[in-house]
Amino acid sequence: MAVVPEVAKHYGRLKNYINGEWVDAGTGEYFETTNPATDEVIAEAGFASRSDVENAIAAAYAAFKKWKDVPFRDRAKKVFTLREKCAEKSEWMSRILVQDHGCTIDEGRGTCARIVENVEAAGGSMFGPYRGEHVDQLATGIDCYQIREAAGVFLIITPGNIPTHAWSSFVPYALACGCTVIVKPSRQDPVAADSLMKVAAEVGLPPGAINLLHMGPDRELNKVILSDPRIKGVGLIGSTRVSKELFELCGHYGKRSSLNGNGKNWIVVTTDAPVDKAVNYLLRGCFGMSGQRCLGSDNVAILGDDRRYNEIRESFIAASKIMKLGYGLDESVELGPLTTRQGKEKVEQFIESGVRLGAKLLLDGRTARVEGYEKGYFLGPSIFENVTPDMDPLAKEEAFGPLANLLRPRDLEEAISWINAGPYGHSACIVTESGKAARKFIRECEVGNVGVNAGIPQPYSFFGLGSKKDSFFGMSKSRMDSVKLFLDEKTVTLRWV
Repeated sequence: MAVVPEVAKHYGRLKNYINGEWVDAGTGEYFETTNPATDEVIAEAGFASRSDVENAIAAAYAAFKKWKDVPFRDRAKKVFTLREKCAEKSEWMSRILVQDHGCTIDEGRGTCARIVENVEAAGGSMFGPYRGEHVDQLATGIDCYQIREAAGVFLIITPGNIPTHAWSSFVPYALACGCTVIVKPSRQDPVAADSLMKVAAEVGLPPGAINLLHMGPDRELNKVILSDPRIKGVGLIGSTRVSKELFELCGHYGKRSSLNGNGKNWIVVTTDAPVDKAVNYLLRGCFGMSGQRCLGSDNVAILGDDRRYNEIRESFIAASKIMKLGYGLDESVELGPLTTRQGKEKVEQFIESGVRLGAKLLLDGRTARVEGYEKGYFLGPSIFENVTPDMDPLAKEEAFGPLANLLRPRDLEEAISWINAGPYGHSACIVTESGKAARKFIRECEVGNVGVNAGIPQPYSFFGLGSKKDSFFGMSKSRMDSVKLFLDEKTVTLRWV
């Protein structure tokens, strides 16, 4: 397989995008971002100032007053132009994502395909809600109908693990609904956010329709934005801690919200599941994107006797050992580095805590070394057994790295009870040949995303991303469901007789 070239060694000083122009950060302060495979600096991004924030709000609000009145069909053309631009630039964005995030090129290409799908779904979403609802002769001489209108300007906050996919889970839907946005990307991979903004800038949207602000670690500017009466709400994919903070702010200021937090996801393997298929799903679900997927799983519940358990365990370990680690631009690489050094260190601490808790470490990914990339943030797959659901944080909190915990419930009933006992309700998968078991799992698991014979229960973009309990706060889910966030309702009662 080929090693595809880098787009650039260094991307220079990244600017903010405000009112259709690239501008230097008002603070004059910059932070560095590194290539996770090499630990080399590939760009600097400036911290936005309060003045930058105020300029972005003013630009987005002025653009909203124009954009919401653009004829429906003309707005749809712009959204579908964005889709074509994203498709044209897909390979370019994929390679930048590998350099900035650490994913493999296949994962980068998959992410960019998801972006295209989201923009396509956003364009399609316009044709349903805008038709409205109408009742003729509700009473004598009275008709009543409901219309939907663009709500306003929104803050969109994207995470480091899926920086561009998260962007596409909100921004194109906001635009399709006639809203405008201020995007605050993660500091973990600002070059990826910059590349997507450059693509969107080619569409010819009104200046201020999309604004990009790189911000510092102080979340005070979130409060500044949400306290402004011109801002109608916020969309976030991130942590539960930040989601709760923003949910409180939204309640205080009366804002709309879609706030997606952490998960602690599960894969259950039943006694009748084919071993080869089960292992394939485990590799993808536990180690895909180096374990940094929102829908990835840490906890693996294996049903059956000792012979069955040992068969799954040994096959899983053997397949994990031969996964190829390396720089993701090598098309033969299956596992790239973690996105940040801090993320790697956190997972290492997670592994240490598991050992202290008495879990048995069957495969230690901390020993992984990649020749030529000794400074990269690499961890190989790690697998624990003798894990119990009360082990904290090992079995209770999201590791966000290539880690798998093997647990042994008595039966499917107990596995489901373990899943439901946790505070999160993001996702759970079952690998089975039994329709009865699958139906029970679907109906009884208190999670928002269920997979049957899948490692990643990723719904297509024209479905909302379901989450429950402490994995979600707000009034609408992301992706297609976000039209509920971006559209307001108005009822009209007419009497002409």
